[in-house]
Formats: sequence, structure tokens, C-alpha cells
Amino acid sequence: MSRRITILPAADADLEQYAVFIDIDNPGAARRFISAVTTTLERIVEMPSMGRRREFKNPILVGLRSWPIRGFNNYLIFYRPSDDGIDVIRVLHGARDVESILEAEESEE
Repeated sequence: MSRRITILPAADADLEQYAVFIDIDNPGAARRFISAVTTTLERIVEMPSMGRRREFKNPILVGLRSWPIRGFNNYLIFYRPSDDGIDVIRVLHGARDVESILEAEESEE
């Protein structure tokens, strides 16, 4: 049985923004970025507990984990394991104030 990857709207918008930004200077890198995202998500969904467990005050972030995108290690996938796969909450560049951004999250479920 295949495990499910659900990309929430905020994470989808993050991915699109980063791909467009990378594409401005290097279209080939943008294609590699998208491919790396896919490969990384497939790896995470097979072993959801491999990511670093993250602790936040915001109760909707309980159980959140992070894992870098392979080959683009400054970009982190923030996800929550679920019964049948993973829910991708956000994808953020590590240089950003990740904690503040995530603490401001509102439930989209």
C-alpha cells in the first residue's frame, strides 16, 4: 500500500515561491529543486520518524518534524506524520525566522 503525501496550501505556496525565485537565475537549478523535493518527500513518507522532532508553543504544531531537501539543505520540509502518510505543513529556508513563522500558523485542517 502506498503512503499518502498531503501538501497543505501554505507549503504548496512556499514551494512555488522558491521554485520561481530559483528559476529567475538558474532554470536548471529550479528543475533540480522540484525533483529534489519529490525525492525527499518520497523518502520521508517511507520513514516519517526520521526527521528532527520540533517543539513549538503553538498546539497545532504538536508532532511536527523537519528534514532538509536533498541537495538544497538550506530548505527545510516541516511535516507531521499521520496514520497513512505525512502532512507537509510548510517548506522554509533555514535562514528565515522559522520559529516565528511556524508559531504564527493557523490550523488549515
